[in-house]
Amino acid sequence: MRKAWQGSIVAIVTPFNIDGSIDYTAFDNLIDFHLKNETDGIVVCGTTGEAATLTKKEYAELIKHTVEKVNKRIPVIAGSGTNSTSEAIENSCLAESLGVDAILVVSPYYNKPTRKGLKDYFSQISKAVTVPIILYNVPGRTGGNIPADLVVELASEFENVVGIKEASGNLEQMACILRDKPSDFMVFSGDDALAFQAVCMGADGVISVVANLIPKEFHNLMLAASKGDLAKSKEIYFKYLRLIQLCFIESNPIPVKTGLAIMNKLSEEFRSPMSVMVDENRILLVNEITKLKMI
Repeated sequence: MRKAWQGSIVAIVTPFNIDGSIDYTAFDNLIDFHLKNETDGIVVCGTTGEAATLTKKEYAELIKHTVEKVNKRIPVIAGSGTNSTSEAIENSCLAESLGVDAILVVSPYYNKPTRKGLKDYFSQISKAVTVPIILYNVPGRTGGNIPADLVVELASEFENVVGIKEASGNLEQMACILRDKPSDFMVFSGDDALAFQAVCMGADGVISVVANLIPKEFHNLMLAASKGDLAKSKEIYFKYLRLIQLCFIESNPIPVKTGLAIMNKLSEEFRSPMSVMVDENRILLVNEITKLKMI
């Protein structure tokens, strides 16, 4: 059941047309961009893809389209977690039926469940599907942390719990997971600014926002770090650190979609309650993209 995936997995954005519909032409061009530039995997319908604003029909169509377009060239992972266990199971079963390689299951947001509630949530989902599950810990969005010992417990109990996207921003917590996990359990940084450090500690890679803008460069960073090439890793990391920081100057995915629009890869359209970037921040992003010769 467990698969060995490594490198830079992009949490891909969802482009929209001016009428609010999904822009599949731009989306296909983005997938081609990632395949050409050696992105190691794609997460569709995640936070960066504005999944919370997609209808059920759009959710199913976007996953199906991605699976067919990628055509097994790299792994396709679908976000399927939510704050309702029954709905998360429904999403997970649907994603599995559409042929994804794995699902990314965020911990329940807003509810703030206890440790027991968290275990029940992930346990029920893991029993409902056979597809590999990557846990997603992002306390800044959900309001609660998945403790390191619970991650290890779930990884040990359930064969299809194969990895975690760890976005707590706490390298000590990640270190505890890396120390105690089953040997074949995958750990991905969920923070672009900590991905280099995480891989140096033994993580498998990153599920990335900034890779939407610099897929080749982030693939190269993860590859160099995994090989222990500290000089090359540091060179790439420090070159793009300011861009990484600017990708989170406003709520994700506002800056990264704005960056892609600046690069003429999509229209600068968002689903409410996301909105366009404020002018002063947009200027900072334009200046950095220009400085890096990305346009």
